[in-house]
Amino acid sequence: MVDAEVQRVPHHVMLILEGTLPHFLHVVVDGSVELFCAHDGHETTIDIMRSSAAFILASVIRNDIYLSSARTLAPSQVLLIPAKPIRDVFDRDSTFARAIALELTEHHRNAVRALMNKKLRTGTKRLANWILRADVMQGNQRTIELTLEKRTLASSLGMTPENLSRSLARLSKYGVKSSGREIVIEDSFALERFAKPNTLIDG
Repeated sequence: MVDAEVQRVPHHVMLILEGTLPHFLHVVVDGSVELFCAHDGHETTIDIMRSSAAFILASVIRNDIYLSSARTLAPSQVLLIPAKPIRDVFDRDSTFARAIALELTEHHRNAVRALMNKKLRTGTKRLANWILRADVMQGNQRTIELTLEKRTLASSLGMTPENLSRSLARLSKYGVKSSGREIVIEDSFALERFAKPNTLIDG
């Protein structure tokens, strides 16, 4: 039996540190977790993990160092599963190993999509497509409530907070209005024509 446990973790608590070896596989039960990297005084967001997401699986299976750190973005519940039993089951159970391979494949595809997004689009177009996806996730209400700090959103899109503000201002000509933590889509057709969403990038 694997001795796993669920921990309640406050906002902005570090869960893992890049460059260290994994002792647990972490799974977000409730809340949200930011994966990020730091170098030479700069930070960048790699991904935002939400309910049911496991991280960082590749390091656990390889028994290799974390390439990114993780901290909570909100009060969260996180399941901690010891890493060694996961590797032991992976070595002897082909069904489990296949499930792990499929999960890693999905992470790889998401990483490629994120790279395409940053390489093939301007910051303003990345923001426009994020707004379209966020609207779908929040029920197509054309009013989006930001669940992230703008600093974190900017970092996840490969932008500075200042560039995010300028991009929001540029999107006003395409029917986007912003006030505080609320973004309103007044002309979805104009926004889509500008954003040019692509299923190969956006899923």
